[in-house]
Amino acid sequence: MARRIRVVASRIVDAPIEAVYQFLRDYQVKHPSILPSESFIGYRVEEGGTGAGTVTSFRMRAGGRERPYRLRVSEPEPGRVLREQDMDSSLVTRFILTAMDGNTRTNVSIITQWQGGSGIGGFFERTFAPRATRGVYNRELDRLAAAVKAR
Repeated sequence: MARRIRVVASRIVDAPIEAVYQFLRDYQVKHPSILPSESFIGYRVEEGGTGAGTVTSFRMRAGGRERPYRLRVSEPEPGRVLREQDMDSSLVTRFILTAMDGNTRTNVSIITQWQGGSGIGGFFERTFAPRATRGVYNRELDRLAAAVKAR
């Protein structure tokens, strides 16, 4: 039986929520600058480039596995939530931002969910994919924190 897999990584960033959100919704220049190049391969913008309606594609390498993605961006809560839906699978990633300390800092969470495989392959996916993916997201969040602090 296939099960939903969920990966969460969070970081507090020393910047106001508006600055962090504007950084992340720039899929043309700023957002790709924080993607670890060893994990996001061949990243490109196919449509749009800023916020809702943007379509990106890349191959993601995590835990020794590599998989192609083609994501469509939406903004279900503009200024607070970005959503990326893979156009070829059940995978959905959300960037959820929460203002902190009088809006001088922002809690940024990356939450990804997908329908895992079944059988032995699904067992290994449920066992290893979350840890590998969380590691990629932690590096991405570290890079985000450094980039918005340097601005």
